[in-house]
Amino acid sequence: MKQRGRHRRRRRGQALRATLAGTALALTAAATLISTSQATSSGSPGALSRLSDSSQTARLSLQENLVAPSTLDTLTRRMGGNVGVAAVLDSADHSMRNEDDCAGSERAALPEEPTATRAYCWDGADAKARQWLPRSVTTSGDAYEDSTWGDHRVILAGWTHENQQAADDHRTGGPTRDDGLARVAFIDATDPHALTYRHALLVAPKDGGKNFEAVRSQLGGMVWYQDKLIVTARNGTALLAFDLRRILRTDVNSAAIGRVSGGYSADGYQYVLPTIGSYDLTGDTCTAGDDRAAPCFGSLSLDRTSAPDSLVATEASTPGGSDHARVWRYPYSTAPDRTGLLAAGYQGRVGASEVYVTKASGVSGVLSHTPAGTSETDWYVAQAPSGDGRHGTLWRQTDSGADVATCTADQSRACWGLRTASLSYWQETDELWTLTGTAAADTASGRVLYAVPLSAVDSSLE
Repeated sequence: MKQRGRHRRRRRGQALRATLAGTALALTAAATLISTSQATSSGSPGALSRLSDSSQTARLSLQENLVAPSTLDTLTRRMGGNVGVAAVLDSADHSMRNEDDCAGSERAALPEEPTATRAYCWDGADAKARQWLPRSVTTSGDAYEDSTWGDHRVILAGWTHENQQAADDHRTGGPTRDDGLARVAFIDATDPHALTYRHALLVAPKDGGKNFEAVRSQLGGMVWYQDKLIVTARNGTALLAFDLRRILRTDVNSAAIGRVSGGYSADGYQYVLPTIGSYDLTGDTCTAGDDRAAPCFGSLSLDRTSAPDSLVATEASTPGGSDHARVWRYPYSTAPDRTGLLAAGYQGRVGASEVYVTKASGVSGVLSHTPAGTSETDWYVAQAPSGDGRHGTLWRQTDSGADVATCTADQSRACWGLRTASLSYWQETDELWTLTGTAAADTASGRVLYAVPLSAVDSSLE
């Protein structure tokens, strides 16, 4: 599948890279009054501290638990077979609005330094839904180096349902039944001027594959690598794995989730993505804000510059708090029969290969990247403010210091997006992707999916 149309896609990718590179250069030339905040500056998280104590790193170990292939095969067969990512994209029933069509309150959520080169707003219903919240983002640029899945360029956005503002939720069954449901928006980004999408519900097989149930997940982070999608579980207690080759179609449209009279239903969603396994912490139950306990997963990202490619994880932390957050990575497997899965050793154990501590609080996303020709890894840390209505801060940390852009308008550091989520780097186009509006209150201030060239981020710091 990956060979079809490869040369045509490469030419299209080269043209897009050229356009984005020109935009990034224009942004760099226009940037003024940008300063660098070093590790000694007030409020800076300073340098990352490497954590090498084996008793500490052991708390990050995972146990891989995969669903039996026979269970997955049974569910796939009973639901008529895999329909594929392309089928979801081709049946898109929502359109994203380009930046010019976004409301002023939505555009106000975009970063001030550096400026976004691409920005999109959700359709009317998703822009205003107070209980469904956007949480995470990953792309086909994470999945494969040529950035495509078949003939499509794809962005996935994770949404979770939270029990808030019950009066505004008019769906059958109410918020109690829906609380914690997780869905993924499959966004067709092949035409950068006309993005469309459709949601698929996350589910878990049961009864040997004869049935399924809802997955309850916060979706604080997710990474699409090769043919697998790994997401954070509910309350950050584990990671869940899904196979993009096993997207299934429901045949009954009802509020029920699972097998019903006449077939299968998923609360009105036409497509479901069943989990194929989990990665569970092997130590104590995670405890947020306790650096002596196992950390609760906050967000996830992919690092293609590590060897091997790795899944980067962050610890959930509270904005404005005094607790330090851990950031670490797990290596992906290089075995041909384990595409998209983590590198599991004896009895399915997965160990963290590198662990650091950042003094930044309220970490909403972290990306690690080693520039070509260098040996020092940059860690981009998105920090949420402690007060409502304020933009976030994007730090670049290493083991020797920390840098940050200063906003041109008010000389503050709150230059990043408004309540942003996880970070994802599209290496082919040098785009750093994230989304805003991760709280119910943000339906009034804007939910935006946007991209900033990583080169522009670096230029604003130098």
